Amino acid sequence: MSHWDAHAEQYRTSDAHREGPDLDRLVEWAEPGPGVTALDVATGGGHVARRLREAGCTVVSCDPAPGMQPDVICRAEYLPFDEGSFDVVACRVAAHHFDDVGAAVKEMARVAGKRVIVVDTTFMGDDVEQAEKLRDPSHVRNYDEAEWRVLFAAAGLEVEEVEFFDKLFELQAWLGRTGCVGEDAERATALLGGRVQGGQMRLDRIALKGVPS
Repeated sequence: MSHWDAHAEQYRTSDAHREGPDLDRLVEWAEPGPGVTALDVATGGGHVARRLREAGCTVVSCDPAPGMQPDVICRAEYLPFDEGSFDVVACRVAAHHFDDVGAAVKEMARVAGKRVIVVDTTFMGDDVEQAEKLRDPSHVRNYDEAEWRVLFAAAGLEVEEVEFFDKLFELQAWLGRTGCVGEDAERATALLGGRVQGGQMRLDRIALKGVPS
């Protein structure tokens, strides 16, 4: 059983993932409604797919982990869909796990007919990157706005909107979701520095909406 299969239920029930202004903005940007088709890439707990379905969209979810119960099991770098298969392609808080984020963005752009929406933790410095890797070895890298703009441009997407969000987590729940305990948990907490206060931690998120250029 993979790490993600083992922890799937925690991501499905996590309040930190189920809701938030970044998810609300993603849904708004998707312009959902009856007749709108959407692909939720790296669906995880399925929260993007759930919200878009509630808004009337026809949604396909995909994820490489069977335990996340996606409609299609695949990696973001290799989406088994034809060009322009979906009106909107969305990916929320997953891209920092992708081995080849450039390839993933190009695939999302290829299968999107109207727009691509990405929400992820933004780059906050090397200390936070180290903390993320200690907490979850599957973490690859967070990217800042300039890097995302380059990735979108390389995929043939024009960035139409960008927004930033502060996201608060319960520190122990954040560590526990990936089984980070003991010395690794202590070191990760120390690396986060002032982002940890009163048992909570703050991470910054970026949301980008791209359209075919």
